[in-house]
Amino acid sequence: MNQFPLALNPFLNLEYEPEVENYLGEDYYDIVAAADFPQHILRFRNDRLLPIMGLDSELVSDRHFIEAFGKFQGVRPFLALRYHGYQFGKYNPFLGDGRGFLYGQVRGTDGELYDFGTKGSGQTPYSRTADGRLTLKGGVREVLAAEALHRLGVRTSRCLSMIETGESLWRGDEPSPTRSSVMIRFSRSHIRFGTFERLHHIKRPDLIKKLLDRVIGVYYPQIPDTEAKYALFYSELVERVAKLTAQWMAAGFCHGVLNTDNMSITGESFDYGPYAFIPTYEPQFTAAYFDYGRRYSYGNQPFICKLNLEMLQAPLSAVISESDLEAGLAQFDDCYSSTHQQLMLQRLGFDGIFTPEAEELLTATINLLRNTDIIYGGFFAELAQGFNYGWREHSNLILENATFAAEISEEWKTLYHKCLNKLSQSEMEKVGDRLNVYNPQVYLIRPLIESVWQSITEEDNWQPFNELVKSLSL
Repeated sequence: MNQFPLALNPFLNLEYEPEVENYLGEDYYDIVAAADFPQHILRFRNDRLLPIMGLDSELVSDRHFIEAFGKFQGVRPFLALRYHGYQFGKYNPFLGDGRGFLYGQVRGTDGELYDFGTKGSGQTPYSRTADGRLTLKGGVREVLAAEALHRLGVRTSRCLSMIETGESLWRGDEPSPTRSSVMIRFSRSHIRFGTFERLHHIKRPDLIKKLLDRVIGVYYPQIPDTEAKYALFYSELVERVAKLTAQWMAAGFCHGVLNTDNMSITGESFDYGPYAFIPTYEPQFTAAYFDYGRRYSYGNQPFICKLNLEMLQAPLSAVISESDLEAGLAQFDDCYSSTHQQLMLQRLGFDGIFTPEAEELLTATINLLRNTDIIYGGFFAELAQGFNYGWREHSNLILENATFAAEISEEWKTLYHKCLNKLSQSEMEKVGDRLNVYNPQVYLIRPLIESVWQSITEEDNWQPFNELVKSLSL
C-alpha cells in the first residue's frame, strides 16, 4: 500500500484539459500504457517550469515527480498520436508516437495550453521493431539542448523531468549496453506537420478541417473566427517558423533531423536527437552522422524549413486556396532575413536597427567567423566578457584580451568601432547589457557534453551535469 495518498500529488491534481480526447477524438490517437520500469531515480527536475503550472517548487517533492512521470500512477488515459512525415525527403506512412505519448494538457498561468509528452515511456502501436525506450545519454542531451536554447532566446520545448529507469539498452550509436531513462517534454503542442500529412495520405479532408479548426482556436486565438482565418493561420505559421529558423541560425544551432514529423504546428523547436551547436562557422556542418548528403546541415536549415512549409500545403489545400498558400509562403524569406539580422545585431550589442553600417558589420562578422577557427559561441561570449567603454575611443582595444585576439582583423575592429561611434552616450551604456543578455558565457559544444557524460558513465557523478544545467540557465 502506498504510504502517501496519490491525491496529495500536485501533478495528479492539476486541472488537465483533455483537448485531444474531447475535441478531436480517436481518429487522431491510440490509447496506450506506460512501461513498468524496474527502477526510478530522479536525475533532473525543472523547477523553473513549475510556476507556469501554478505550482510551488517547495511543495513538489522528488517523490511526486517519480509517481507521476516515472511510475505513471493515476487514472489519466495516455495517447500515442498518429502522424506520418517526410524523412530525408521520402514520405513515410509508418510513423506515429513510437516511444512516447501525450500524458496530459494543462493551461499555464500565462493562458497558453501546454502538453506533457513522454519520451522513452515504452512501446506503442508505432514502435515497430524498436523497444520504445530512451537512453540515459539521450535524455541528458535533450535536457541540455532545451535549456541552452531557452537561454539563447529560442522558442523551444523544455524538459520537465528525467528519470533513470534501470534497464540496459542496446544501441548501434552508443557503447552498449547503455543506461535507460524516461523524460517528460513540456511543449506548446503535440501536433506536427506530419499529423496533417497523415490525414492527407488517408484521404480525410474532413479530419484535416476538424484538426485545423482546433489548432487555430487553441494555438492561434488572436485570429478572428471568419472565413479568412485559414489563410491567416498559414501566414502566421510561416512567420513563426521563419523566426524560429533565424533563432537557430543566430544561436549556432543545428537541429540535425528536420523531417516534417519534427516540425511543430505551433512553430516551436522540439525533439533533440543528433543535434549540435556548431563549433566554428561552417554552413556545411551536419549534426547527424547518418546525414550523408548534408541535407540537414546548419546552413541548409532555412531552405529545409521553407520546403517543409511548402510540403504542408498539400494537406492544407483541402481547406486553404492555392493563392492564399502561395502568398503566405512568400513571406518566409523576408521574415527570416530581417529576424536573423536583428538577432545577430543584438548579439553584437546593438538594438537591431538595421543601417548600412550595421549591414557592413554583420557581413564582416560572418566572414571573420567563416575564415577563422574561432569558436562561434566563444566569440560572442568573449565579446560580452571583454566589453568596455574604451572601445569607443580606441579601436585597437577591441577584443585585445580575447583568446582569439590574433585572429581579429583590423578591418573588423574598425567597423565595430565605427558602429559604436554612431551611438549616443545613453545608447552606448546599453551595449554592455545587451551583450550579456544575448551572449551566455557557456556554449554547449560536443566536447562539453561528452565530458559531463563521461563523469556520469564512469563515476555516476552527476555534479558536472547539474552545474552545467545551472550555468546554462544563468
